[in-house]
Amino acid sequence: MTVSIEEILETIQMVESENLDIRTITMGISLRDCAHSDIKKMGQKIYDKVTGYARNLVRVADELEKEYGIPIINKRISLTPISIVAESCAQKDYTYIATIMDKAAKEVGIDFIGGFSALVHKGFTAGDINLLNSLPEALSSTKRVCASVNVAATRTGINMDAVLAMGNIIKETAELTSDRDGIGCAKLVVFANAVEDNPFMAGAFHGIGEPECVVNIGISGPGVVCTALKKLGKNADFGQLSETIKKTAFKITRAGELIGREASRRLGVRFGIIDLSLAPTPAVGDSIANILEEMGLEKCGTHGTTAALALLNDAVKKGGAMATSYVGGLSGAFIPVSEDAGMISAVEAGALDINKLEAMTCVCSVGLDMIAIPGDTSAETISAIIADEAAIGVINNKTTAVRIIPAPGKKAGDWVEFGGLLGRGPVMDVNKFDCAVFVRRGGQIPAPINSLNN
Repeated sequence: MTVSIEEILETIQMVESENLDIRTITMGISLRDCAHSDIKKMGQKIYDKVTGYARNLVRVADELEKEYGIPIINKRISLTPISIVAESCAQKDYTYIATIMDKAAKEVGIDFIGGFSALVHKGFTAGDINLLNSLPEALSSTKRVCASVNVAATRTGINMDAVLAMGNIIKETAELTSDRDGIGCAKLVVFANAVEDNPFMAGAFHGIGEPECVVNIGISGPGVVCTALKKLGKNADFGQLSETIKKTAFKITRAGELIGREASRRLGVRFGIIDLSLAPTPAVGDSIANILEEMGLEKCGTHGTTAALALLNDAVKKGGAMATSYVGGLSGAFIPVSEDAGMISAVEAGALDINKLEAMTCVCSVGLDMIAIPGDTSAETISAIIADEAAIGVINNKTTAVRIIPAPGKKAGDWVEFGGLLGRGPVMDVNKFDCAVFVRRGGQIPAPINSLNN
């Protein structure tokens, strides 16, 4: 891969003044050979394998950051879903495995480790049930462990038994971390159509179809895109907007491709994918909402927001796909609330609420992400929010997700504080009308007719 001097100079400009970074380098590790009936022996095998493969991950990332001048914000690991690996274990409580994952993550110096996960879109196995039952304690007793549960897929429909269970699990996890505004829920994602090579937490896991070990890259750069649109001016038409975003996404992705391939070479593992997602941070000037406002919206959330987001998402994918042949993960624009200063401002101004966010998820990268809601929200209401988001994913054949935090003791208008990339944000109100009878019906919402495409 050759890089021109013009590209180097542009990249320096983007790093210095426009918040360009590589959001994450994520090493995926297969644990399929770590299964054992003895949970202690299985834990040791997992620890040895993770620390063995990832022992140089942080060092290599730090070297690349210094050599190329591009910040690499997070170093992460994703693992084979633990519900699969641990199913042969006689122990039903998998919390011990989570503590081993946390210990291994601390040993190699990474930020997060994902894969405390289960895929239950068509039903449960014994291992799935054990993992779900272990989630609250596992997430509340560890710092770096992230979890995900896939409850729906276009091919299978929505497992409403799993959806109902996740409402209760989220509530319990929030209570167990009530002294930290329910932060355990910030490490838990409920998916529809989860992908196997997602490098972003909290939803990353190493899929069954993935190789033994792989390096995936998640790029970012909302500030770069926003700056490019500012330079374009207010009179540009939508074709010019799209073209500018495409060209900018191309440049950002080229930087990610360079870092990913070099990291793969130095670590001696396979290069996987580039996730083209624009991921915001709490920093001012690094916001998806600000991009949408630069297109001409007074405030993110007003009428026209969904159309603007659709344009952004499509243009990012088109530009990024020209820069790399290995596009994967989620690839689009994230719209988390607590992690995006512009989104927070829009909520404070009354321009953005949870209903508009749900509409926006029809065209964005994932779904309802990092949203704090009142602590007294019922488990059934949380389940119904998950069901709505899963339906959007299933019908539209796209990945959707819910990462929602019922903040203990907080009401609408209060604030939660998580720190770091998880940020801070206002508690958002939810619909007060009851939906318990609906979500308690149980069973499977059938797959839509488009699932029959072959």
